[in-house]
Amino acid sequence: MGEMVADLNRAGKRHAVITGVVEGGDPQVAAEIEDWCRAAQVRRRLRYTNLAQIGRPYPGMMDLYIDETNLYNRMGLYTKQFDWEKMWAIADDVTDENAIAAKVADIHDTFDIIGDYDEASIREMARYVIAFEQWVKDEELGFVASHYDGFAQGKAGVLDSMLIPAFSMLIKQGIACAVEGDIKVAMGMSIMKTISGACQLSEFYTFDFNDDVVLIGHSGSGDADFSTARKASMEIVPVFHGKTGGGFLTRFYPKAGPITYLGITQDADGNFKFVVSEGVIEDGPTLGNGDTTFRTRFSIGAREWNNRWCECGPTHHFAAAQGSWTDTILKVAKILDVPVEVVCR
Repeated sequence: MGEMVADLNRAGKRHAVITGVVEGGDPQVAAEIEDWCRAAQVRRRLRYTNLAQIGRPYPGMMDLYIDETNLYNRMGLYTKQFDWEKMWAIADDVTDENAIAAKVADIHDTFDIIGDYDEASIREMARYVIAFEQWVKDEELGFVASHYDGFAQGKAGVLDSMLIPAFSMLIKQGIACAVEGDIKVAMGMSIMKTISGACQLSEFYTFDFNDDVVLIGHSGSGDADFSTARKASMEIVPVFHGKTGGGFLTRFYPKAGPITYLGITQDADGNFKFVVSEGVIEDGPTLGNGDTTFRTRFSIGAREWNNRWCECGPTHHFAAAQGSWTDTILKVAKILDVPVEVVCR
């Protein structure tokens, strides 16, 4: 094995050593190989699917800005650019009533719809979900990063009002959909969805210093598979975070237990870096702003966690997955040849 590693080093190839019995009752080896295969799926996803950017990043959030050519050269992920004018008409040809009815049922199965609403709006939402599903197939997409900052009138308003649940339905199917045009967190979400089965776009909101916990969450699209404490909810709100206009907003409810956070950032030379932290979601009061929010306790305390996390220079968005996934993320990083900073476990 040492000879092979010496040769691989001279060839500039990455490697990992696993010692044990390949066949015949060695569960440690089987688990390690399975974890490497899980991590390798991320490379395959980056290599064989594309990223769609609709619009442009949230203006002024320079931590989200990215060079798409550099992204392709370093991570192998190709970006396709789309204008919102094209997306407004995406559902015009969706008329199959059986398919629409099936998707309406799927939406009701995914979300607990809160408050008064018109069932006709759910039917319209189903048409857009069907259209987006076909668009994803046609463009071979695995990632979507979007932001709309217009006046949400006419057809633009119709799409904007139901975009959050429509993208949530795509996330449920494994397509990472990130708000505010954040391509880096779309990658993070895809990594977490691939290795854990569920993901949630997040940022830290505030601190409960008395209880020494951090309140973490986000508005907008999310993953129904992340909502393990209860069924994901959807309700009509008069205004969206950071946008003109209102419509259907989704919310997700993770159960108490281990949680892993993954941030993806870049240095001054454009090199990518992973920032990872583990904590524990605890039951307790959260913010009453209608967003997905959960309380996280870290082994090093809220203040020290914030110091160390921010010193790593992450973007303000990061991806969350329930469970302990640091070891798998380290394997993903080795495959992608990306450095990792682990804040705490």
